[in-house]
Amino acid sequence: MDSHTFKFSNAVLLAPLAAILSIWIVFWAEVQFGINLNDYGIYPRRLSGLRGVFFSPFIHGSIEHLYNNTIPLAVLTAFLFYFYQSAAVRVLLFGTLLSGLLTWCIARPSYHIGASGVIYLLASFIFFKGILANNYRLVALSLVVVFVYGSMIWYIFPVKDGISWEGHLSGFAMGLVFALVTKVRLPEVRKYAWERDDYNEADDPFLQHFDEHGNFIETKPDTAEETIEIRYHYKKSEED
Repeated sequence: MDSHTFKFSNAVLLAPLAAILSIWIVFWAEVQFGINLNDYGIYPRRLSGLRGVFFSPFIHGSIEHLYNNTIPLAVLTAFLFYFYQSAAVRVLLFGTLLSGLLTWCIARPSYHIGASGVIYLLASFIFFKGILANNYRLVALSLVVVFVYGSMIWYIFPVKDGISWEGHLSGFAMGLVFALVTKVRLPEVRKYAWERDDYNEADDPFLQHFDEHGNFIETKPDTAEETIEIRYHYKKSEED
């Protein structure tokens, strides 16, 4: 098995911590200095609104909005950097930018802010990549994501006013795209001796205890004894 696959590293802790600190520090600065950064969000089909592609994930409209994004962002980022560390940085970076661009293209004329698009990107990528990878650990991770965050799927549709369902949909779509095109290192499937192509039943010590009818045969251990040869060497005494 690849020693670098599913290996804990500092990034598993540092990446979620950096993500959480960045959104909380920006919100603290807004409150502390009495400023409103919503104008730095994504405003669709306006050139000035393109800056939101870079800034919108760090901007939140309320403490409730911030809190609702904090835990999912931390958990999913940790999952990404632990199970897909070889592709984690490019999925997070380019996926966020492309999700923002898609939001800029398709969203309603309004400022779209928040890390929700990133959360949908991560949840979608982790789910679909686990299913496509056909690895039991990654499939189990996909099921965990569905169990914990499956209800988020409804919010890629316009079911509630005041949320950027376009941002959610963009993140979800980009997560699927990255799951399809991104190559990741996977652990080798462990094969037992009888599953290998060069396996020979006649050489199997266990099967040698059974005859062609499946009856157990007790074999006696080799009892050949070593013969001990004793040789005497006579030395002439110096006194003679």
